[in-house]
Amino acid sequence: MAADSASSGPGGQPDLFSSVTVYSLAACAAQLIVGYILAQRLGRKCSGSDRWTLVWLFYDAIVHFTLEGPFVYLSLVGTVATSDSMMASLWKEYGKADTRWLHSDPTIVSLELLTVVLDGLLAVVLIYAIIKDKYYRHFVQITLCVCELYGGWMTFCPDWLLGSPSLNTNNWLYLWVYLVFFNGIWVVVPGLLLWHSWVELRKMHLGKQKPGKKSR
Repeated sequence: MAADSASSGPGGQPDLFSSVTVYSLAACAAQLIVGYILAQRLGRKCSGSDRWTLVWLFYDAIVHFTLEGPFVYLSLVGTVATSDSMMASLWKEYGKADTRWLHSDPTIVSLELLTVVLDGLLAVVLIYAIIKDKYYRHFVQITLCVCELYGGWMTFCPDWLLGSPSLNTNNWLYLWVYLVFFNGIWVVVPGLLLWHSWVELRKMHLGKQKPGKKSR
């Protein structure tokens, strides 16, 4: 288990809250704060709901480019486990919950490569489409959300089918914060945005219908 590599506290139990743990969680919070500030500044003319969508999209893009991008680089030139960089220390912390991120697992690296390049760029395009009120907004929104959901499924399904040998669920931090929360938000938010696109596209369709014609 990845937890074996963590420093131990009294009684031989893993020391969950090391300085790296605090740094890692603080970095994630800082990314969200930056996303919020950018959304408020650049989305001043957008509706309230669209500004919250922009908060997510800025955060999404920042995570893909500044967090997952370095992971891909580290995994292509070596492994997170053998790197001594500051960014590697953050991924080593997450690797306590999922060991595949430590050793350049080909499925994980392939998905993250696609996520950084495709999903990151789609998030930027969608930000522009929302701010400028472009006609292709919901096409890009649906595409991005499907990509995010597919990435989440393929991240965990292969390991689940093997009996989850790489996942450490022995304590609340690794299970509920690292695995459930930090991965779950990439399921819940894309799901909500898909529903939003469904509702908006239905409104557009109904607006074009002739009076008295029933929708299907």
